[in-house]
Amino acid sequence: MNKTRLSSKGQVIIPKSSRDAHHWEAGQELIVIDTEEGVLLKPAKPAPPATLDELAGCLKYSGPAKSLEDMERAIQQGANQVRDESDDQY
Repeated sequence: MNKTRLSSKGQVIIPKSSRDAHHWEAGQELIVIDTEEGVLLKPAKPAPPATLDELAGCLKYSGPAKSLEDMERAIQQGANQVRDESDDQY
């Protein structure tokens, strides 16, 4: 069992033997999971590459196709709503 210390900045050095065992290199993103016994570190797995055609069906919409003008109008409406809500806060 390896030991490490928590620095004054909240940093922990993962011992080289553990990094090597898990094939972790500098820059590896880790997910931090709080457990009853302590903290679990798991490698973050990037989403697999996907094409636009594969992702296009993710958001379901039924109805007629929207025009660019419809989309621009909806974006402007949303921007106006955000602006109006932020004005109400002051």
